[in-house]
Amino acid sequence: MYGTLRFEGVLEALLGRIPQRAPAGAPGWRAAALTGRVYPGLVAAAGAVVSGLLLTDLSRREWAILDAFEGDGYDLRNVDLTTGECALAYVWAGGDVREENWDVSRFKARHLREYTDRCARIARGLASDADR
Repeated sequence: MYGTLRFEGVLEALLGRIPQRAPAGAPGWRAAALTGRVYPGLVAAAGAVVSGLLLTDLSRREWAILDAFEGDGYDLRNVDLTTGECALAYVWAGGDVREENWDVSRFKARHLREYTDRCARIARGLASDADR
């Protein structure tokens, strides 16, 4: 996960636990800043390598929660990793992609607390939908 799902508080709020994680990079992709949004979108970018975390022990229910959280703005796709392996990632399907990359430090300093609180508020509904 290259964006907000890299933060333990966000994962804990959404899933009720912090999954096992490992550092990962995906060549040919970048975490782009998006107009009017505090979170990024993974977009193709020749010569770039996005860094993030690979969540290694998600259950089907947890995938369903994350799918609902990410919504229609993202497509779940296989992406190649710098290790030669392949992993699922949420690729931005919407528009409003800015030229600059998403600033993870700025997000952490300015938005993480409010964002995590928002995730906690919506988590029950996401989990309920995943249980159907």
